[in-house]
Formats: sequence, structure tokens, C-alpha cells
Amino acid sequence: MTRVLSAVAWPYANGPRHLGHVAGFGVPSDVFSRYMRMAGHDVLMVSGTDEHGTPILVAADKEGVPARELADRNNRLIVQDLVDLGISYDLFTRTTTANHYRVVQQMFTAVHRNGYMVEKTTHGAVSPRTGRTLPDRYIEGTCPICEYPEARGDQCDNCGNQLDPTDLIEPRSRVDGEVPEFVETQHFFLDLPALAEALGEWLDQREASGLWRPNVIRFSKNILEDIRPRAMSRDIDWGIPIPLEGWREQPTKRLYVWFDAVIGYLSASVEWARRIGDPDRWRQWWNDPQALSYYFMGKDNITFHSQIWPAEMIAHNGQGDRGGEPGPYGELQLPTEVVSSEFLTMEGRQFSSSRGVVIYVREVLQRYQVDALRYFLSAAAPENADSDFSWPAFVERTNNELVAGWGNLVNRTASMVAKNFGEIPVAGPLEPVDEELLSAVRQGFQTVGPLIGAHRQKAALTEAMRLVGEANGYVSRTQPFKLKGEDQRERLGTVLHVLAQAVTDLNTMLSPFLPHSSNQVHRALGGDGQFMPMPRIEEVTDLDEPERPGYPVITGEYSSMPRWEPRPLTVGAPVAKPTPIFTKLDPGIADDERRRLGLPVDDE
Repeated sequence: MTRVLSAVAWPYANGPRHLGHVAGFGVPSDVFSRYMRMAGHDVLMVSGTDEHGTPILVAADKEGVPARELADRNNRLIVQDLVDLGISYDLFTRTTTANHYRVVQQMFTAVHRNGYMVEKTTHGAVSPRTGRTLPDRYIEGTCPICEYPEARGDQCDNCGNQLDPTDLIEPRSRVDGEVPEFVETQHFFLDLPALAEALGEWLDQREASGLWRPNVIRFSKNILEDIRPRAMSRDIDWGIPIPLEGWREQPTKRLYVWFDAVIGYLSASVEWARRIGDPDRWRQWWNDPQALSYYFMGKDNITFHSQIWPAEMIAHNGQGDRGGEPGPYGELQLPTEVVSSEFLTMEGRQFSSSRGVVIYVREVLQRYQVDALRYFLSAAAPENADSDFSWPAFVERTNNELVAGWGNLVNRTASMVAKNFGEIPVAGPLEPVDEELLSAVRQGFQTVGPLIGAHRQKAALTEAMRLVGEANGYVSRTQPFKLKGEDQRERLGTVLHVLAQAVTDLNTMLSPFLPHSSNQVHRALGGDGQFMPMPRIEEVTDLDEPERPGYPVITGEYSSMPRWEPRPLTVGAPVAKPTPIFTKLDPGIADDERRRLGLPVDDE
């Protein structure tokens, strides 16, 4: 057994999640985590809503509500979205807990004490109209390196280079388009150059392992070439106070979200351990060199997970050029792998809530089956290249693959067993055609599982669906519907037993991708109870400030996860006439959905 940390990107609490978000961090992390639990590993899956920073303030100002009220509301929306998707978090929390504040401040103190958090005079952008600070991410302009016209004041999403707002050509505010003024201000900077050698050595080790996706390791090593100190505090009144004399008392100086949010992986692990009554148990995933850690996000977050967060851990550990002593969290283990996905586009355009290019998770789940969405996002996953979500493709994959392939196999198997026996029949002597199918499906555990473990989920799903095709082909070859005579009854029972065994094992194989329907398939073939455990929402109070209003967390009990192995059938288990598990979609809905988005429809 290996301990595995699944560290899932923290969705920003400025609104509900769209498909581009969950394609990058949500579904891939859940497929992986479910599989690793099934393979016998001790998985800790954590995340939460990221609730500090300027976008929350801007959105709250527009609505005329306090930032915390907006964060509270969106936190609940996001929690519900992720539970409805079936994302199996051990703890999904938030960054506005007292526990998170304490962990972040202790990390800052350790990094500062070791000499890697330095005070510098810099230029901050101010709105001439309001006098309020404009943080880097809310300044936009032309990138001086690649000339991308919509580069942000902290980073160019086109070329990936780190920027300062003063670097931008023709900078402007994303709030109202005004030209910002730049004034002198004092801030703390993470001294990345003093951590660069240690970062480089770690990345060299990761590259040598051959595990990382080529685009991720290439990007990560490229950003080392232009490494420079990066501001970790901001002139803002919404965030975590700086825990130093002379700074703590300043109401408009706060640790910025770059320092705060990535520490959430650690603080969520600490909170989880405290909530289960074993306060130090988180250390088994964070201090043990044998433990593995996988960080899931979209490619726009690579910088924070392959540079900023590892640098913060190295600085906390005292392992940079300036040396130092490990902080209160001991020697933190750096990521085993940064599992970054490319972008999922929508009808050929990049998802963007602010620009109205968006399909929200909630809207899809209100109209379509959750596992149909999970199937599409897995089959069309943007693992190594951008991929596109289009409504015609969603309908086609649902109907031609999920319904006509897997759903048809399950339905025809359960129907024939119910009609002819009413229970799982006993198998008689096996013929070569029977052995061939059983062997192929058993072998699938040895091919599909390692592909999921290596984050090649598209290939894993393709292989599992190929085996579904083999099982459908077995029906065509054996033609159990023609085995009607009493002298053929033993053979009929054997064929249906073999078919039910194949479906049962294929259901295990597909269950990380399709957890909701796997429970239905399990019951359709005589199973009882829950096959794949599902997450749940719990209302909790703050561990350190119980007087504060409660909030929802996602958690679950996953110890009953089925094993990643063939599971013998229970002969005699009752099987009733099934109802279809997957819903075939009318092709016309693709045009309906495109109209809803304001997109052109053919022949109109």
C-alpha cells in the first residue's frame, strides 16, 4: 500500500463552475483517485474554494454585497456542483477558515525566518477614479514578449512568461478600461532566485522519471530561465493578515492569493486530520518520502504548482541557497507529478465566464445524465492538446458509444438473464469462445488500470470500451437468443453466465469514469447495496471559531470501494427485467443548445 495525495486545484469562488473548469481538475482527479483506492492505495483527496483576491472584491462590489457574503454563496454553489458530479473528496473545504489562516501565517513566518521572504519597494497600480489598488491580474495589456493583446499584469497566458504590470504595453484596467497610475509601495517578495537551484534540481529529477507530460515539464523548465522575485503581498483589504509587527496592524496589507491558495492543499489536509480526531495523520502524506502526490489543474495553473508552491515548500524546509531550518510542518515533500490538462474549448472558443463563453456544469446536469457528461469529458479529455466541447459531439458520443455500446450490452444481458432464468445461472462447460472473452476482460484489469495510474485516461477508457465491443461481439457469435430448446438450456445458462461475468467486470473497470451508473449496473445484475461510494455534503462549524456561521464541506467514506480485480458472480442472485440505464438523446437537442448559447445553427 502506498499513500497517495490527490491535490485538486481550488476553484475560485467568484461563480459556479463551467465545463472547462471540471475538465481540467474535476473529472480527471476523481477517475484517478477512485482507481488508486480500488488498487489498494491509501488516498487523501483534498481541495476547496479559493476565496481571496481581487476578482471576489470586484464581483462583490458589482453586486453591492460584502466579499464574504459573495464567497459564502458561491462556495455553496460550487460544493453542490462537485457533489452532483460525484467528485470523491475526502475533504473539500475553503480558504476562509481560521485553520487555513493559521497554516498560511505559520508557513509565511517559517519562509520569512529562513530568509526567503524579502521586503522590497515596488510600483503598485491604482485606479485614478476610485483610489483603490488594482492587483496585477486586473490589469491587461499587450505582452512585451509575444505581443499577445490580452496579457495580464502577472503573466501572459499565451507565452507563459511572468510579467509585472509595468511591463505591459498600453496597460488598462479590466474593471472599467481606465489607464492605471503606478505608485510606490512596500511588499514582501518570495526570493525565487535563491530557490532556483533547488527548483532546477527537483525538475531535473522529475524529467528523468519520465512521468510528467512533456508539455508540463517543458513549460516548467522554461519558466526557470526568467525566474525573479515574486510579490506575495498586496495592497488589498480582503485576505490573510501578514503575521509580522508593523504589518499585522495595517488593514490594507494582506498576503496575496498566490501565497495563500496553494497552501490550501496542506491546510485542507490538516483540517481533515483534525476533523477525524487524529490531528497529526496528515503528516503521513506530507512528511513521508515514500508517499506520492499528484496535483491536478489546467495549464494556466502550471506556474503555481511547478514553481510557486514547490518554492514555498523548499523555503519552508530551509533547502534553498540561504539554508535554514524546517518550519512547523516538518520537511514537506514536493509534488510527485503536476498533472496539467490543456484547455477544453467550447464550440471552438476558449471557455470564459467573463466573456460569456460558458456552459455551466449545473445547466448540463439539470438536463442530462451526469455520467454522460463524465464520459464525454473523459473520452474527449484535453490531456496533451486542447480539445473541444460541442453539442453535436456530446450527442454523438452519448448515443453511439455510451448508449449503443455499454448501455446496450448491460440491458441485453440483464434482459436475457431475467427472461430465461430470473437469476444468475450456473455455468456449464466452457467453450473456447467463452474462455476467449473471459480472458480478454480479465486482462483488461492489467491494461486499463496502469493507464489510469499514468494519467492516460483517454487511452484507458478507449481500451475499456474496446472490451465492451468484444462482449457485444460475443453475443453476436454465440447468439443466446436462439438457444431455446431444453437440450440447449445448459449452454444458454453458460453463455449468459459468461456474459454477466464480463459485464460485471467491465462495470468495475468503468466505475472510476462512470460511478453513478456503476451502481445501477451492479443492481441490474443482482448486486445489492452501493457498489461505488459517493461523496456527501456535511454542514460543519469552523474548528477554531465555532461562533462563525457554518459552511458545507464535501467528504465521504470510501473504504468500501470495490477492488480493482475480477469479482466472481453470485449464482442465484435475482435479476429482474431492467430499465435502460442511459438515455438516448434526440439529435435535435444539439441545435437547441446552440441556440441557447446564441450560436449559429445550420440551415437558419
